[in-house]
Amino acid sequence: MKKISTRSSLLVLGASLCAPLLAFAQAGAVNQQWAQYYRDTIVWGVNFVLVPVLMAIAFIVFLWGVYKYFILGADSDTERATGRQFVLWGVLGFVIITSVWGLVNIVGQTLIPTTAGSTHPNYPTL
Repeated sequence: MKKISTRSSLLVLGASLCAPLLAFAQAGAVNQQWAQYYRDTIVWGVNFVLVPVLMAIAFIVFLWGVYKYFILGADSDTERATGRQFVLWGVLGFVIITSVWGLVNIVGQTLIPTTAGSTHPNYPTL
């Protein structure tokens, strides 16, 4: 018996998440309430769960590098080099997470502005 591949399981998961969009379709158009609900849920999950967890991990890596550099590696050059690498990767993690988060917010505000009185194109309908 063949094992189910990751790709096919992701396809089934994606299809099951999109099922309410098809089930609640009205007059040949996608129900925009459900589409906006899924979009808002994903954006909330990324902004308020994923990004803070990644920032916390980067901060812990940075603190571990500082600890290894100044306390554990006070007399050992190899421990200081290891601590320096942890600090470098922690700072690099901060920079990458912040820049990607900023780019995503810039693109999101460009395509779907949330300020009052702004206009954006209508959502496509089928």
